[in-house]
Amino acid sequence: MSNIAARSAKSLLALLLITLGVFGVETATATAAPAHAAAAAQPACGNTSSYTRVALAGLPSQATDTYRLIQSHGPFPYPQDGIVFQNRERILPNCSTGYYHEYTVKTPGSSTRGARRIVTGSGGEYFYTADHYASFRLITF
Repeated sequence: MSNIAARSAKSLLALLLITLGVFGVETATATAAPAHAAAAAQPACGNTSSYTRVALAGLPSQATDTYRLIQSHGPFPYPQDGIVFQNRERILPNCSTGYYHEYTVKTPGSSTRGARRIVTGSGGEYFYTADHYASFRLITF
């Protein structure tokens, strides 16, 4: 009888471990969000619903390069990359100073930084401008 009880206990334990493994992995996968998931989020300080959305893949390839540098915290090609974006044009939602940071999107053939930028918000937003802050599109991933 104890041999049957031992085998039953082992089988039950194995079943329990398999069940926990399956549901544990599923739960961990379901709750793990990609780092860029908040990219189209609403900042607490403003509304982004009126912005044209553009997929990162729909931007010049250099924008993807810049995005990857932002995600890995550099190193950045220009000393101005990562500085606070002041939002003087007031085109982006009106958030507190220090909320936005800007990064250069290289322009092939340009001897300067060019006009293209990605501006990030502390709430996870990513904005793209091709015309040096005259207009912005909200990047989606």
